[in-house]
Amino acid sequence: MKGIIIYGTVYGSTKRYAQKLSQLTGWEVMSYDRVKSLSGYDAVVHLGGLYAGGIKGLKTTVKNLPDTAKLIVVTVGLADPDSPENCRNLQTALERQLPENILERTQSFHLRGAIDYEKLHLSHKMMMALLIRSIKAKPSEQWSDEDRTIVQTYNQKVDFVNFEGLRVITQAMRQIASRKPM
Repeated sequence: MKGIIIYGTVYGSTKRYAQKLSQLTGWEVMSYDRVKSLSGYDAVVHLGGLYAGGIKGLKTTVKNLPDTAKLIVVTVGLADPDSPENCRNLQTALERQLPENILERTQSFHLRGAIDYEKLHLSHKMMMALLIRSIKAKPSEQWSDEDRTIVQTYNQKVDFVNFEGLRVITQAMRQIASRKPM
C-alpha cells in the first residue's frame, strides 16, 4: 500500500499539520502545486486550508486521484470542529467540492488553524473586513458559532494548531493501510 500526504496552504498552519503527519506516519508529503500525478498511490490524505468556503488545493488532488484510491480530506480553519454546526458547514463545503463517486470513498476530518491579520494578503484582509461587516449587520443572537469565532479573532494573531487532533487521522491512515497488502 502506497500513500501520500498532499497539502494546500497560504499562511502555513496546514503545512505544519502535514509535516507533522508525515513525521508520525512516514508517508511522503508534498504541496498540491507540485502534484503532477498520483498514479500508483492507494491512499491520499489531502490537508487544505479553508478559504472562502473552498478547500485549498483539493481540486488538483481530485483531478489526479486514481480511480481506486482512498481519500482522506482534512480541512484546516478557524472554526471549532467540536461545534456540530461548524461540522455541518465544513461537511457541506466538502460535498460541494467532491464528485459523488469520490465522496463515497472519502473520510473527512477538521482541524483548527491560525491567523495573523498583519500577514494577510490585501485581498484576504478586504474579504475579512467585508465578512465582519456582514456578520455585525445581523443581530448577535443570530450569529453562528463560526461568526462568533471570526468576530472574536478579528485583527488578532491567534494560533489554534493542536497536533493532538492528528491522532484520529493517523488511526484512519493505519486502518486504510491495513486493508491492502504492502
